Amino acid sequence: MTYALSEDAPRVLVVDDETSILDSLRILLKTEGFAPFTAQGGRQGVERLPELRPDIVLTDVRMPDVTGVQVLSSARQMDPDVPVILMTAQATLQSAVQAVNEGAFYYIQKPFRNDELIAILRRAAEHRKLRVENQVLKQEIRRRERNASQRPVGRSKSWLEVLRLAETVAPTDSTVLITGESGTGKEVIARYIHELSARTDHSFMSINCGALPESLLESELFGHVKGSFTGAVKDKQGLFAAANQGTFFLDEIGETTPSTQVKLLRALQQREVIPVGATESVTVDTRVLAATNRDLEEEIKRGGFRADLFYRLNVIAVHLPPLRQRADDIPLLAEGFLARSASLRKEEPKLLTDSALDALMAYTWPGNVRELENALERAVILCSGNNISVEALPERVTARRAEPLVSEKAPVNPTLEAIERAYIQWVLQNEGGNKSRAADMLGIDPSTLYRKLARYGDA
Repeated sequence: MTYALSEDAPRVLVVDDETSILDSLRILLKTEGFAPFTAQGGRQGVERLPELRPDIVLTDVRMPDVTGVQVLSSARQMDPDVPVILMTAQATLQSAVQAVNEGAFYYIQKPFRNDELIAILRRAAEHRKLRVENQVLKQEIRRRERNASQRPVGRSKSWLEVLRLAETVAPTDSTVLITGESGTGKEVIARYIHELSARTDHSFMSINCGALPESLLESELFGHVKGSFTGAVKDKQGLFAAANQGTFFLDEIGETTPSTQVKLLRALQQREVIPVGATESVTVDTRVLAATNRDLEEEIKRGGFRADLFYRLNVIAVHLPPLRQRADDIPLLAEGFLARSASLRKEEPKLLTDSALDALMAYTWPGNVRELENALERAVILCSGNNISVEALPERVTARRAEPLVSEKAPVNPTLEAIERAYIQWVLQNEGGNKSRAADMLGIDPSTLYRKLARYGDA
């Protein structure tokens, strides 16, 4: 009985240095319902692993340059669940034990009967299928548990839309660009996407691209080899490689230099990095999430950011609203911060008085969620009782606010230009300073907006 070849046929990579064996095994496996791929020798076999990502590897042991045991090691490093079957004409008990210790699924001696090999391959395919299904099921259970227990706090419409988008893209491997003002929670959303993804069992690495000089940033991103620059006393693995099979969060991506941007583009396109001072590339399987508080489209127009890198990063765009646009979330966020502070201090959570909560709700929070957290941490420290009064809050939060740019109480006989300027500034503020989105809201071209701002002296 043979299996009909279909799209879900098990993909088998056959590695041998003898062309006749490769040809005969290709015909046999295809006839029996497998999808065979061949590699001439161990070196080619290792090179084809990342490209094919096979369900099963069938490899000879004794080959020049790269042996079957090395193919086995590379395959399991790429995917610990891939079954690897070793073939050899010189089987011994010692070599069989070594193969099992290295993680081989089976060890078969040449010459073998075709039905014997097919039976082993079918068991390997079933083993692989069960492992994959089990992994998917576990990930779905973890995803639902995390979604219920670790969902970032918020109930406002704009925040719930952000969470729904994050939950939709999390199971994919798509690159995500997270935008928003400083302090809005971009890393929180990045971690949430990672926790709901299939990569959650692997590392989540992050770096602030604006916190390091160019030379040190490239070393952190891509690694370096010993002697590549002063102070490089030994080889160092970069964060791209350290996050292999996991997620790498590039915060403040808009702060990178053109030289670094070129190397980041290569890493995203080719899935490989070249350590500083090295000549050979390192293959990486890393999902990239990036964030910025800058308007990258405006930076592209100014020549400060590469358009090709922007389009590579901006596969999925997630924009976080500022806290002033999600004021309904302030009580929930405050409650969460106070509960976490109490847990760290091993005491009962302190409560906000009505006047303190009113002050929090009335403030515009230019520093967003991070500023709110810092303000509450200060209040907890300064407050001696169980209730946090308005006096314990920072003065900037409780001080009388200046008249807003646009209010119900208009100035006496304002000029048309003053009204236009105030309205433009109000829209810009609500769009987090993003001039492209502000122009869309105003119904004018960005170039027209730039001219108006220049005329008002607000550019």
